[in-house]
Amino acid sequence: MAIHLDDPKKFRPLRDQAHQVAMNMLRPISRKYDRAEHSYPKELDMLAAMIDGISESGAAEGAGAAGVRRDETPGEKAGVRNGANLASVMSIAEMCWGDVGLLLSMPRQGLGNSAIASVADEEQQQRLAGTWAAMAITEPGTGSDSASIATTAVLDGDHYVLNGEKIYVTSGERADSVVVWATLDKSLGRAAIKSFVVEKGTPGMAVERLEHKLGIRASDTAAITFTDCRVPKENLLGSPDVDVKQGFAGAMATFDNTRPLVAAMAVGVARASLDLTRDLLAEAGVEVDHDRPAHLQHAAAAKLLQLEADWEGARLLTLQAAWLADNRTPNSLEASMAKAKAGRVGSDVTLSCVELCGSLGYSEAELLEKWARDSKILDIFEGTQQIQQLIVARRVLGLSSAELK
Repeated sequence: MAIHLDDPKKFRPLRDQAHQVAMNMLRPISRKYDRAEHSYPKELDMLAAMIDGISESGAAEGAGAAGVRRDETPGEKAGVRNGANLASVMSIAEMCWGDVGLLLSMPRQGLGNSAIASVADEEQQQRLAGTWAAMAITEPGTGSDSASIATTAVLDGDHYVLNGEKIYVTSGERADSVVVWATLDKSLGRAAIKSFVVEKGTPGMAVERLEHKLGIRASDTAAITFTDCRVPKENLLGSPDVDVKQGFAGAMATFDNTRPLVAAMAVGVARASLDLTRDLLAEAGVEVDHDRPAHLQHAAAAKLLQLEADWEGARLLTLQAAWLADNRTPNSLEASMAKAKAGRVGSDVTLSCVELCGSLGYSEAELLEKWARDSKILDIFEGTQQIQQLIVARRVLGLSSAELK
């Protein structure tokens, strides 16, 4: 199968709409909600309602778009498909050109929606349509090792009883529900980890605190505890059976879906920094010429050319990972490559742009310093830079997690 590097024609109106929203709705309130941490951006309600109505574009399918389904045979549907995953990464990149924290605050676009899209069965897909779902994975003692999750889920009649603590839950206070990762049996390891949809207000679920953060301050990040929290057994996403042979695959399908989305966020905020820096350099008399060798240009122009090249690599890897998901082709390797590249490039580009613009970049006169703060989380959540490189190494070398730690 071939991949074309031009944006698909059918998604260009969506891309352009997203860019207009970023420029005219998100940028003007960006600084306001960066300063007013934990205040809900009410301007997003109208925008969310508008996005819900754009069903044909794929944007209405949540941040997770169509998901990465493992229950279909690759290539079983004829033809090359540009679908909702590609539409989502394109629109997310444009929205994050406006503001990452506000994008993460969008109602019904939570990362938990990606889990639902990737793991839920058809009945659950229909029943949970329209919910705003956060995703709760990280725990105080787990760090980057999602397989060591200690939150437990014990079947008791028609309910699972959840006990444990989750931290750094994006939209954990605002969302309608939370997709909670818990283990059915610690002795069975990774294979027993399942995800459960816990609706807001369920007895035993409590938001303990909201975190104060370096960046993405418009987004609420919560610590949540579960104490004998009873969840209907039909809210376990996918199959309740523990398949030791499949192992962690069911849970990993969610990451295969969300990692390209986070990569797209990094691509978007990095692009914003490059665009503004080029304009500020031009005002200072430094023109960037793409037709001349870098060593014949001003040092700042040469640096910008290098940053643009890195950015283009991250963008293409992100598009590839999403495109593979649309075509129901395994994308675990590509998803982690995109996340690793874009996460690192996002931080490098935004911080380098601050440096290139000097005191103007470091001050609040421009949004460059904010973009540098916002971008750092994109190299951390949904799997750190180090974890992504480890996953890529395992895939390339054909080794299991037990063989390469």
